[in-house]
Amino acid sequence: MYGIQVSEFGSEDVLVHTELVVPEPGTGQVRVRMRAAGVNPADTYVRSGTYEFFRPELPYTPGFDGAGVVDQVGAGVDTVKPGDRVFVAAQGTPGCTGTYAELAVVDAIAVHPLPAGLSFAQGAAVGIPCVTAWRALFQRARLQPGETVFIHGASGGVGLHATQLAHAAGAVVIGSASTPAGADLVRAAGAAHVLDHGAAGHLDELTRITDGRGPSVIIEMAAHLNLEKDLTVLATAGRVVIVGSRGSLDFTPRLAMVKEAAILGLALWNATPAEKADSLAGVAAHLRDGALAPIVGDTLPLREAAAAHRRVLEQGTRGKLVLIPE
Repeated sequence: MYGIQVSEFGSEDVLVHTELVVPEPGTGQVRVRMRAAGVNPADTYVRSGTYEFFRPELPYTPGFDGAGVVDQVGAGVDTVKPGDRVFVAAQGTPGCTGTYAELAVVDAIAVHPLPAGLSFAQGAAVGIPCVTAWRALFQRARLQPGETVFIHGASGGVGLHATQLAHAAGAVVIGSASTPAGADLVRAAGAAHVLDHGAAGHLDELTRITDGRGPSVIIEMAAHLNLEKDLTVLATAGRVVIVGSRGSLDFTPRLAMVKEAAILGLALWNATPAEKADSLAGVAAHLRDGALAPIVGDTLPLREAAAAHRRVLEQGTRGKLVLIPE
């Protein structure tokens, strides 16, 4: 079989499309013939060798998310069977050989039925983006029906699914995007208002939209750029959940005092087994009832993984970037 192998940490150039040994499932494991693999920013951090949460032994095959058909099951597995359509959400499970391959072995706990109405590419968009969105909204922010949530950077993989989930929960959703096409996606996902976060002073619109109160919850994808500004528009006793940050910033702690704000970090690697199970149960339920419809942006052949790693970090991404094994 063919897949991507990383033999040294570094830039995207270390992603090599090559022939790999076919992995065999052990006890409690499942082998999946991958039809699509999701690309996440976390994949690039792991590849660099500097990611504080996870540093795999070399060589390794990247990828935590994907979808395909069960090829073989190991002893003790009765939750799925060969031929089942499934999605894989393997982040945080030790037995994953990596989804950037034609075949992947994963722990059975990471394999879940893929509803018939969803494509394999959509299944590859579920894992990290949807679980992150669920944790941010409901486990960290404790979002309640009727509250207003601002999703800063709503056109990306996490943001679009957070928009869908918040809308389904009865919240008033305000999103931001940097392009008209991205704004259309955010609106279609359930946002009542969409701001252009490339425009100067775009956060001032939040005050007008909320009649001066500000949003109760802000989901922040780029805290190094926006955190201090977020606190100026947040409602009193509001919550900011930091989903992403790629640097440092000058920060005025008094702003948090004035708003009595809660600033909450999020890292999927810190989720307890119970929290991860709760997130996946909630995500799976909304996949079945149609409230959550994973949004795929672009697809690339698996051999173009290096290009995918460059693109997933670019501004203006829309939906999930997916690799397709040839």
